This record gives sequence, structure tokens and C-alpha cells, in this order.
Amino acid sequence: MSPKFHALMSAVALLGAAQAAQAADAVQSVERVTIVGTRKTLTAASSTDTVVPVDLYDMSRSTESGGQFDLAQTLQYLSPSFNSTRQTGADGADLIDSAALRGLGSDQTLVLVNGKRRHTVALVNLFGARNRGATGTDMNSLPLLAIDTVQVLRDGAAAQYGSDAIAGVINIQLKKRAGCEAVAGFGQYSAGDGKNYLASAYCGVSLAGGSLGITGEWQDRGRSNRGGADFAPRVIGDTAVKNKTLYLNGEFPLARDAKAYFVAGAQDRDASSVAWARDGSSDIPTRNSAAMYPDGFAPFINGDVADRYLIAGLRSSLNGWDVDVSQTYGSNSLRYTIAHTLNASIAYKDLLAGGKGVSASSFDAGGFAFKQATTNLDVSRYFPELLGGSNIAFGAEARQERYSIMAGEPGSYIDADGVGFGGNAGSQGFPGFQPSDETRRNRRSQALYADWEVTPTSGLTLDAALRAEHYSDFGNTTTGKLAASYKAAPGLLLRGAASTGFRAPSLQQLYFSSTFTDFINQQPLDVVLAPNGSKITQAAGVPALKQEKSRNFTLGFTWKPTRSFEATVDAYQIKIKDRIVLSGRFDDSNYPALGAILQGLGVGQAQFFVNSVDTRTQGLDVTASHRSALGAGKLNTFLALNMSRTTVTGVHAPAMLKGFEDVLLSERERLFIEQGGPRAKATLGFEYSQGAWSGDVKLIHFGSQTLGTFTGTAGGEPNAYYKPKTSADMSVSWQATPALRFTVGGNNVFNVKPTRQNDLETDNGFLYDSVQFGLNGASYFARAHYKF
Repeated sequence: MSPKFHALMSAVALLGAAQAAQAADAVQSVERVTIVGTRKTLTAASSTDTVVPVDLYDMSRSTESGGQFDLAQTLQYLSPSFNSTRQTGADGADLIDSAALRGLGSDQTLVLVNGKRRHTVALVNLFGARNRGATGTDMNSLPLLAIDTVQVLRDGAAAQYGSDAIAGVINIQLKKRAGCEAVAGFGQYSAGDGKNYLASAYCGVSLAGGSLGITGEWQDRGRSNRGGADFAPRVIGDTAVKNKTLYLNGEFPLARDAKAYFVAGAQDRDASSVAWARDGSSDIPTRNSAAMYPDGFAPFINGDVADRYLIAGLRSSLNGWDVDVSQTYGSNSLRYTIAHTLNASIAYKDLLAGGKGVSASSFDAGGFAFKQATTNLDVSRYFPELLGGSNIAFGAEARQERYSIMAGEPGSYIDADGVGFGGNAGSQGFPGFQPSDETRRNRRSQALYADWEVTPTSGLTLDAALRAEHYSDFGNTTTGKLAASYKAAPGLLLRGAASTGFRAPSLQQLYFSSTFTDFINQQPLDVVLAPNGSKITQAAGVPALKQEKSRNFTLGFTWKPTRSFEATVDAYQIKIKDRIVLSGRFDDSNYPALGAILQGLGVGQAQFFVNSVDTRTQGLDVTASHRSALGAGKLNTFLALNMSRTTVTGVHAPAMLKGFEDVLLSERERLFIEQGGPRAKATLGFEYSQGAWSGDVKLIHFGSQTLGTFTGTAGGEPNAYYKPKTSADMSVSWQATPALRFTVGGNNVFNVKPTRQNDLETDNGFLYDSVQFGLNGASYFARAHYKF
């Protein structure tokens, strides 16, 4: 087993101590190390020396022999504070895996690449048990083999990096070192489906006195289905995905103290999920046609995702100051094609005209796109004689964002029969975006920041940061952070931090507009999601969205009594005010003021985004690792734990919605916020290596979750309680030659499944939602890794 795999900066290190030793040696050999969360350039790093909790994962072990083939799932089984759930039956959320830290939303975690802000996706999650109403960053748009390390800062950092960093920051560092390698992998579920093929290659070359890393990846993941005969023709499982990805990462000297650098990446993804099935009897003629699907059908929601990313910058030294000027551009678009479907109104009109009652079976349903351009100026300098050693940094940032929605072809949304009692309008599964949904919006923001890190004594480190930002759509915000660490005794470090933070409402939350079909107790219902400032939100008195505000506190210690043992403990609290949530469903029965408007739109319910909730998240991160000799080999043992509890502490309804708080945030929606992810997650691992052979066993424990039902406790239906579950991953590797390694293994080898529920009350209409570790069961894999 490669000893490079270790969490250098970990408060939730899931990596063995033998890996830690070599990872630390690797860091010592690097002249300059930049760690997320500090503006100071280091010459060494240790898991027990950081002022705030930071994990650094060397990804070589995962890329060479890991059981997961994408970044989101790899981190899901490395870091207990990280959660990524693969959805099913959640429309567009099935196509892009969301990811989050510390039990908060995916849009409350900032993602960087090589220290530069990465764009979010165009999609806003509307369904599924995780991240409802949130946008996020697509972790799987980056090829795993292109990644050198992943740094996870688990502390509020908006004062350092700006919006979205309430829960923390993930920095993905790409490779550019010399050498070439390739990976071929295959995996599938024990049920025989979900076949997953991976082919990836990386090559780092010297060029123009600098270095260039090139990575190409192809992945083909097949569909899985756990529905069985009882849910036919439903398909319940993984989305089918085909990814083609290319990334370049380079750095080139321009002069003695100047270097140019760039990153250029592109991914095209063809993904296909399956919507709710339409019946062959009761849904005719409203949502089906006997001439087309007499036995019922399940529509396919196909998505073409295009992701582009570019960084170009210059680093130089001017009179002792390190200066970094950069321009970052990112774009993400998703275009829907709904296949194996029909527009029932067109089919019914055809039937009335004497035809067979048919329509087209495939429609372009439109889509959306998001673009972001960020300009940064970062300046820093270390003064060794100032107060025992001071690092002073300051800088500026300007960002422009654009969001657009494109309408689909008319057949995807029109009501063709116009009789009001025949076939329903739009493509079944996902009605297309209408011309009234089309939008093109943009905004600008500017920021100034300053950071001062000082070591007044050899055992004390202090850090202060201040950031001021202006947004064109909601105004100004200022955030600050104070952090400190103190070496109380040899091997014992006390550390803590306090900060304020913010998250700007995303353009997706501000302007997303759509009419879609949801299923309540497996009965279809048309719902409109109204954008901020629309006729519906104005009628409900919903004010313009503004920023969320947070207060973060972290307190902990690290302990390293010997070279072979280390432990870290960090407690945290995050209070968020005016959190942006997706409201509950309003209709003419629970809010008559909207009844006439909804009737005019031909829909049954409406919902919208609103700043209406205050939350408090409290948690604890613990890790311990030990390495020792066992027989002729080495044994590494490690334990890592995250416990987190989010509580809604207040619901603030706009004046016109006073008295309707139970609709604005129903019990079901509250539970999605509080328990969208497991309240505890832990890993106990054992890794043993001897000669050319190595093996590891990991036990991953997922705590309980409670999700709301459609009927709700007020209707006599108990909430959906998911018991704690533990899965096991195992693998064996053989270093056949110095260049070639083979690995075989399994994930969730005991085929553990979530707790069974009433399928009429789950969000996806199955026996359990996509919670904890998903719903597919055991899987097996094989990998070959070759260096040349």
C-alpha cells in the first residue's frame, strides 16, 4: 500500500499513519506549500500545527486503487464531515451529485481549484432528500487522476474567501509534476447492474522551462434499478452517465521572479435519469395515451451538461512582496431532452380530430446556463522581525455572474387541446421551460480584504482577517475573523476561531422559474416555482432576497505525544440568520389570496425562495491514528468521527404570510434542513502492508436520519426514521512490478440498505429515499494502475 495516502492537515483524517509519515516527508521536500485558510506560504506542514481545522488528502492512493471512480463519492468515504448523496427520482438533481460540509447546504461550501474560486452549477435542486433549494459545485466535473491533493478547511472563511464559505472551503490542487500514468477501472453492483467503466491518463511534461500536466478521462456508468416488479415500469437507482473530460494545468517562468500559470478544463456529460411512471389506465387520457403506451411508461429525463473552466494568472515578486494577479472564468449549462414521453394534450387533440391519439415521443425541454468571471489581485509579504514574525496580506476581487433560462420547443409545454378536461399540457416527466420562464440576468460584486498572521511568541499564533464586499443586487456586507493557536505543552496545541460570514443569494435562487409535475402520495400535481419579484411572490408579499449571515465558532486541540500517534478534537457552532429556503407549497386552500393567480396559470400549487429561517448547527470532529509494526509488515489504524446537529431556531414570515408559518416551512421541509444528511458519520480503518501486497478494511458508520412524510404527523403518519447503519469496504492490492499495480475490492460488501419506509410517503416513491450511503447495496471493482 502506498504510504503517501494521509490527511496531513486533518481534523477528520481517515488515512493511516504510515501514509501520514510519507505524506509529511513529501511536504517537507517541497519548497513552498500554500494551505487553504492561511495567506502565509509555508515550508512544512503538520496535521497538528494548523490554527484552524484543515484536512489535506493526497489523492494518489484513491486514483491508483480506490473503489470510487469520481471525486464526490471518493470524499464521501474519506471525510466524515463531507456528504454527497446520489439521488434518484429527483429530476435534474439526479444528473449532478451535490456535496456539502458539516450538515449544511451545498451552496454554503466554497470550492476552489488551485486556490481560485470555482463556479457553481446552473441547476438548483428542487427534489430529493438533500440540498433542496440549493445550488452547488459539481465535484465530478474534475477528473480524479488530475488531482494532486484536496484540502478541506472546516471553518467559516467568508472573511478570507467571500460568499459561500459559511461551512468551509474545499481547495482542489491539480497535478503538474513530471511523469505519466494511466488507470483502467471496472465496477458494478452485486445485483449485476450499474456497470461502471473508467479510463484515465495523465502526463506531466517539461515545457518552456516550466511544467504542464494533461489529463484525459472517459467514464461510462450504467443505470441501476432497485424497483423490481412491484414498481414497474419505474426505474429506481443510479442515473446513466457518460463523461468526457480534458484538463490542462501549467506553470511557466517569464522572468527571474515571475511565473505565468493557467488551468483549462472541459467536460461534456450525457446523463439520463428516469421520472415517475405514468399508468396505463388511470392516467389515460390526462397523462398518457392508449395508442402510445397502453401498459404505462416511465419518461426519461436526459441532460446534456457542458462545463468549462479557465484560470490565467501571473505570480511575481516586487520589492519583497509576493503579487498574484489572476482571471478565472467558468460556465455550466444543462439542456434537457425528455424522451420516451408524450404531450398528452397533443395526443388528445389528435384523438378528437379522428386520429389515433398520438404525439411526438421526444421533446427539447430547454435548459439553463450559469457563467462566472472573477478577477483577483493578491499581495502578501512575510516580515520575520515584526512581532516575532508577521505575514501581511491584502487584495481585491471583482466578479461578474450571468444566469439564463432557455425555453424548450412548443410541444414540450403547450396545452394543445384547450378543452380543460383532456390531456395535460407539456412533456410528461418534465414539462419544458416556457417563453415566460426565459430570463437573462447578471450581477457584479467587488471586494477588498486584509489578513494579518502573527507569532508574537514561539508557541502563540494569532490571525485576523477583514473583508468588505459590495453586490449590485443587495448592497454591502462586511465580515471578519479572529483565530489563535497556543502550544500548551510538547505535542499539545490548543486552537480556536470566531468569525462572521455571509452567503449571497444565487442568481439561480433569485430568478429560477418553472412549472413542473410533482407526485404527492404517488398522485401527480402541477406546481409553479415563482421567481423573486414575480406576480405570485408579490401577491404573497415576499421581499427581495438578501444575503444569509452567519456567526462561526470553533474550539479544539491537537495532541501528538509520539511520532506514531496523533489525535485532534474540534467542536464548532454555526448560527445562520435569514437562511434562504425553498418554501412549502401554497394553494387556494391554505392561502386563498393566491388561488385566482394559480387558477389562471393552470397549476395547483406555488412555491418560492425566501429569507425566512434561522438555524444553529453544533458539532464535533474527532480523529485518532496510530501506526505500528505487525509481523513483517506495517499496520495503520485510524478512527475519525463527525457529529453534527442542525436546528431551526426561528421562522420569520413576511408580513402578508404571518400565520402561515406552518406552510412556509412545513414539518417536512424543516426536517430536510435539519436532517438532510446523517447526524453522525464515522470511519474505523485498518490498513496492512507487507512486501508487494497490501489490504485495507474500513467500517463506515452513518448515523440516523428522520425525514418528513407527505401526510405528516398532523395527519397521523409517523415521520420516516432511518436507523443508524454501518457499511464495510475492503480491498487488496498487488504491486506486480514497480510500475504496475492491480487492486480488487468491494464497497458496502455486506449489502446494507436503508430502513424500509412506506413507499407512499417517501420523496422518490420507493421503499427508502437516497440517504446515508444510497440505496443500491454492495458493489465490486477492479483497477489497474500503470506508471510510465
